[in-house]
Amino acid sequence: MLRQVLHEGLRTSFHKLGHFVANHPVFFASAPVLISILLGASFSRYHIEENVEYLLAPKHSLAKIEGNLVDSLFPANRSKHTLYSDLQTPGRYGRVIITSRRGSILEPQYVDLVLKLHRMITIMQVPMLRFNYTFNHLCLLDDGKSCIVDDILHALAEAQAARAANRSAPPLRYPITVLRDGRESYIGHQLGGVQPSASGVRGEGGSVRVARALQLTYYLHAPSQLNKIVAAQWELEFGAMLERFGRQNPELALYPFTSSSLQRDFQHTSRVSEQPLLFSLVVCVTLAVLCCSMRDCVRTKPWLGLLVLVTISLATLTSAGIFNLVGSKYNSTYLGIPFVMLGHGLFGTFEMLSSWRRTREDQHVKERVAAVFSDCLLPFTASTALHLVTFGIGASPFTNIEAVRLFCRNACLSVLFNYLYILTFFGSNLVFAGYLENNYRHSLFCRRVPKPELLQQKPAWYRFLMYTQYNAEGPAAASEPDLQAYESHLLVAFMKRYYCDWITNTYVKPFVVLFYLVYVSFALMGYLQVSEGSDLSNLVATETSTIAYMRAQQRYFSSYSPVIGFYIYESIEYWNASVQEDLLEYTKGFERISWFESYLNYLHGLNMSVGSLPRSNFTERLRSGFLRQPRYLHFSDDIIFSRRADGDGFEVVASRMFLVAKTTENKREEMSILLDTLRKLSLTSRIKFIIFNPSFVYMDRYASSVGAPLKNSCIAALFLLFFSTFLAADPLVNAWLTVTVASVEFGVVGFMTLWQVELDCVSVLCLIYGVNYAVDSSAPLVSAFVLGREHSRTRWVKVALERHGVPALQSYLCYAAALLPVAAVPSNLTGTLFRCLFLTTLITAFHCLAILPVLLTFLPPSKRKKSKRKRCGGGGVGGLGIGSVDGRDEIECVEMGDSTRVVDQITTV
Repeated sequence: MLRQVLHEGLRTSFHKLGHFVANHPVFFASAPVLISILLGASFSRYHIEENVEYLLAPKHSLAKIEGNLVDSLFPANRSKHTLYSDLQTPGRYGRVIITSRRGSILEPQYVDLVLKLHRMITIMQVPMLRFNYTFNHLCLLDDGKSCIVDDILHALAEAQAARAANRSAPPLRYPITVLRDGRESYIGHQLGGVQPSASGVRGEGGSVRVARALQLTYYLHAPSQLNKIVAAQWELEFGAMLERFGRQNPELALYPFTSSSLQRDFQHTSRVSEQPLLFSLVVCVTLAVLCCSMRDCVRTKPWLGLLVLVTISLATLTSAGIFNLVGSKYNSTYLGIPFVMLGHGLFGTFEMLSSWRRTREDQHVKERVAAVFSDCLLPFTASTALHLVTFGIGASPFTNIEAVRLFCRNACLSVLFNYLYILTFFGSNLVFAGYLENNYRHSLFCRRVPKPELLQQKPAWYRFLMYTQYNAEGPAAASEPDLQAYESHLLVAFMKRYYCDWITNTYVKPFVVLFYLVYVSFALMGYLQVSEGSDLSNLVATETSTIAYMRAQQRYFSSYSPVIGFYIYESIEYWNASVQEDLLEYTKGFERISWFESYLNYLHGLNMSVGSLPRSNFTERLRSGFLRQPRYLHFSDDIIFSRRADGDGFEVVASRMFLVAKTTENKREEMSILLDTLRKLSLTSRIKFIIFNPSFVYMDRYASSVGAPLKNSCIAALFLLFFSTFLAADPLVNAWLTVTVASVEFGVVGFMTLWQVELDCVSVLCLIYGVNYAVDSSAPLVSAFVLGREHSRTRWVKVALERHGVPALQSYLCYAAALLPVAAVPSNLTGTLFRCLFLTTLITAFHCLAILPVLLTFLPPSKRKKSKRKRCGGGGVGGLGIGSVDGRDEIECVEMGDSTRVVDQITTV
């Protein structure tokens, strides 16, 4: 009883709201326009978010804590040339992959070109404040105050000098080579596509026979704001110079990448999406106008189809204006917000138009608008509340990825204004259209349509333009809410005359159920293959330098992982034999650049027992002997000494080593597994160590951080559906909605995986919206069926489809048409957006127009009469009888009298 009282109370409130809007249509039509224009002026404060790490890396992760600890011990700015990472290198830098079109990149002619390119880069000038800056002014310096460049350049220069002096060049080892000064250097990320000729001992590697690619990195030092500006200009000039060099030397292929490339290409999606989005808007407007049009020139509503998109556009402009006023910065993930608003707005407006067709034409316009508000706004308000709850949970501080949190926050505000503008702006325009219809004026030209006897005297073209169906005179005819006048609408006629009978046909239902089982099977197959998408190249435009660089990186440099820093952050007994064994055991299996292992080899070379040296001798010989050798001098940056508290010499308080793992093409998955394995080892080991690489900031907890908003939003939606059972007129409505949403989300996740879409921040946002989209679509249909009384299940399925199937079908068509141009955008981000939203639309349409109508014909709730049961027999068309068979079973016979219809359903109870 309480549910019915609340339900009727809310309907009455919306009925009064409809009256209020109908009494003040001019105000409610003009106020949203003025507000949108005023807030749209705030685009002068439009800014773009340039920090990609801030947007896409988990905010709270162990990797960030470890990075801060590492930076306090060994400053990252001085370590980034050794702590190599693909896309996540901190600071400013320029990087290029050089490949040969034919043969090995180590052939003399290519070596000469590479060294020529290197000289051009180092002397390249950037004018700023009447001074020409070069790489020597901006470079990262070593302890000798020389610019740090890649060791492969030293090896190539040595080979060139040896060739000029007509002597043999020193062999180049891979992945760890020995330079002329005796220093070991890891070149696995500098030399790619390597075919070794033989294997060597550890530390020397196999000599290189063929190499297909070189990678050079130029690290910049920008401590001040001026240096940062100059470094940014240097990166631009770096890319332009490489482009010129590539045109002059076509035998080389160059793939440049700089610290700003990822941010620039991430935002480039917005620029390449402009024309497809405008075309998408035009296509959606055209289809919306067609969906609202019909042969009857009075009852057609083409202007309202156009105003559907105008309403959504005004809401978008208003919410964007507020974003700019509060200082929000734009990023490319916001491209999905207009599609969230479009899906939300299309269902609400088309449901209002469908409800308008069911009102009595002899009523006053104000009464008809009030009836529309009373009929549609209760489910529309509930779906809007669900949008706000699901996106609101995603916008909470618990969301660990900033791009997801910002999107959900802005989506909440956009949906709220979309709801308000549909109530006000679209509702007031429905009033104006109603006055035109009640006065029998042409919907386009506003000219009064002559009565049939006068229209027959006009020319044929005039009769064609002014065709309408006048209502029969008389109170009896006028009081019947007949839909015959609207059956000239193509979709209404299709749904009522053909589709309703076909989908509820006894011989069609088994095939629909079978098709659903196939759907579940394929969805399960995809669901079991879901993978996280922490690869940043999935979020940038395709025809960009970032994608070209990543493809070359994957092709030539996927054999080894990024360089992993192994940091021992407390004093340990390095001289102890058991500690030495543990350290060697932990790093076994990696390619290593380790001061500790080199020092042990150094002691072995002196015929000293490494396990029996006392502490003082071990440390003193390390400081005074080992680190004074030229070939080991670079290890001084890897060890931190401190004088002991008792003043008795020094001790090693912290140190680092560099490890590189052998990988395959699935480098990111293997790195994630390696990170978890080493983390677990650090918790159980007696040696306190941490591991770090800048790429760990993006990989650490990425799966849980991305999935958490979706999980929380789904839980919030389920709780909202559960608690709203006390407000709904029937609890079975929410039960069916929950089952439908679960089935749709399961299918979208499975099929998007089969469509090569990974679980990243964009796909998660689409899945959060999919919860709301499924509820928007199925709620009116399920409510109409569950609340129906006095007829059979099949009859109420048909009624529900006639009432709500047409607006749902109109929404699907317009939304899918708006999505299709997005598929042409050359961007991985919009590709993910299109695939997820298109799958959501397709699967939701399949559920609402096929699965639900079939399942509702034989699953609860039952529509049996509980009183006045009649014997099954000679009923007419649509007759219903309930009788007894052998005194035990009752059967329901539905629609057996009409020869044009087959037996629809026989249910044994």
